[in-house]
Amino acid sequence: MTTRMRLFPLNAVLFPGAALNLHVFEARYKQLVAECLESGEGFGVVLIREGKEAGDPSIEPHDIGTLAEIVGVAPLPLGRFYLSAVGRQRFHIRRILKREPYLTADVDLIPERLQEENLEEIVQSACDAFAEYDALVVEFTGRDRSMELSEEPDAASFAIADALQVGDAVKQRLLEFDTPRARLTAELALLRRLLPRLRELLDRRAIELETRRERGADKHRSDQERHFGKYFSAN
Repeated sequence: MTTRMRLFPLNAVLFPGAALNLHVFEARYKQLVAECLESGEGFGVVLIREGKEAGDPSIEPHDIGTLAEIVGVAPLPLGRFYLSAVGRQRFHIRRILKREPYLTADVDLIPERLQEENLEEIVQSACDAFAEYDALVVEFTGRDRSMELSEEPDAASFAIADALQVGDAVKQRLLEFDTPRARLTAELALLRRLLPRLRELLDRRAIELETRRERGADKHRSDQERHFGKYFSAN
């Protein structure tokens, strides 16, 4: 189905089911959001392919994006506001219609495909690999809690894609896959490359922390010897 859509180009990729929080301050995007709120419509989020920033009308977006549904707006001074949205349906840009005051395009909404059969194994493998990855990320960053994934293939594939700490070009490629199987297969391959690197980083950090502790203890002993003599004992 072809429809006309307001576009909000970003240096980020939005996946169906993912949350999006924006600080809206440019006049063109304040107008875009105001029109969306008045009409009850969402707006399209697209990753910038060429161009430096969202406010540049000459930027070129990637062809595949995600419709964002506005779920909250919090006003700020000077007409600015925080906007909360959720990714819904993917779309394909047919053509850019105009660039002022913001990008407007004719897009084809990408229908949800009928669920493929025999996905249980790939879903389980990807979810298991992601659970290990997420636990390592929690350990490395000190994040409060880990994620829980849906067993539904589409939802799981999009949630993993959103959570992976990879570049926007990789995330865009994951968004563009036509089927959950293809997306999950690519994610599993990515996770199998990322997991050894994360384990290595954690091992190196543990060694560095232990080395620092030992150096700190040695410095403490040296300070004691300087002040109290070599054979001083704190016991």
